[in-house]
Amino acid sequence: MTLRILAVGKKHESWVAEGIGRYEKRLRKPWQVQWQLLPHSAQQEEQARTEESTRILGKLQDAEFVVLLDERGKMLSSPKLAQTLEQQLQRRNATVIIGGAYGVDERVRQRADLVWSLSDLVFPHQLVRLILVEQIYRAGEIAAGRPYHHV
Repeated sequence: MTLRILAVGKKHESWVAEGIGRYEKRLRKPWQVQWQLLPHSAQQEEQARTEESTRILGKLQDAEFVVLLDERGKMLSSPKLAQTLEQQLQRRNATVIIGGAYGVDERVRQRADLVWSLSDLVFPHQLVRLILVEQIYRAGEIAAGRPYHHV
């Protein structure tokens, strides 16, 4: 099964790409990550959010498990994330969405099976990408019973 990250924004900055590469090399099946980047809208605020959300929704499949990253979402522990992803990846593909600078509209929130917050803090999009891949790696290690995560 595929774990896709659908992100609005430019390509990874070099320091982010290096960090992402480090964790992606360590990932083991079924925890393989596939990136799909969508360009920012040329619009502002609500129009940008609507346009980007429409493009995001156009990339989603009906049967896949969709996770939306949003600071207003549910906080998960690393073991809970591991359990959730392990269960879902056994049955279907999953997509994690990182919205644009203005976020996503209610249609994307409604489509998401899980709205997940990495933190009460807000991070730059490039840093979110790196944190997300590290958490996916950590989840895979936890699910496999390997010692990367210490309780």
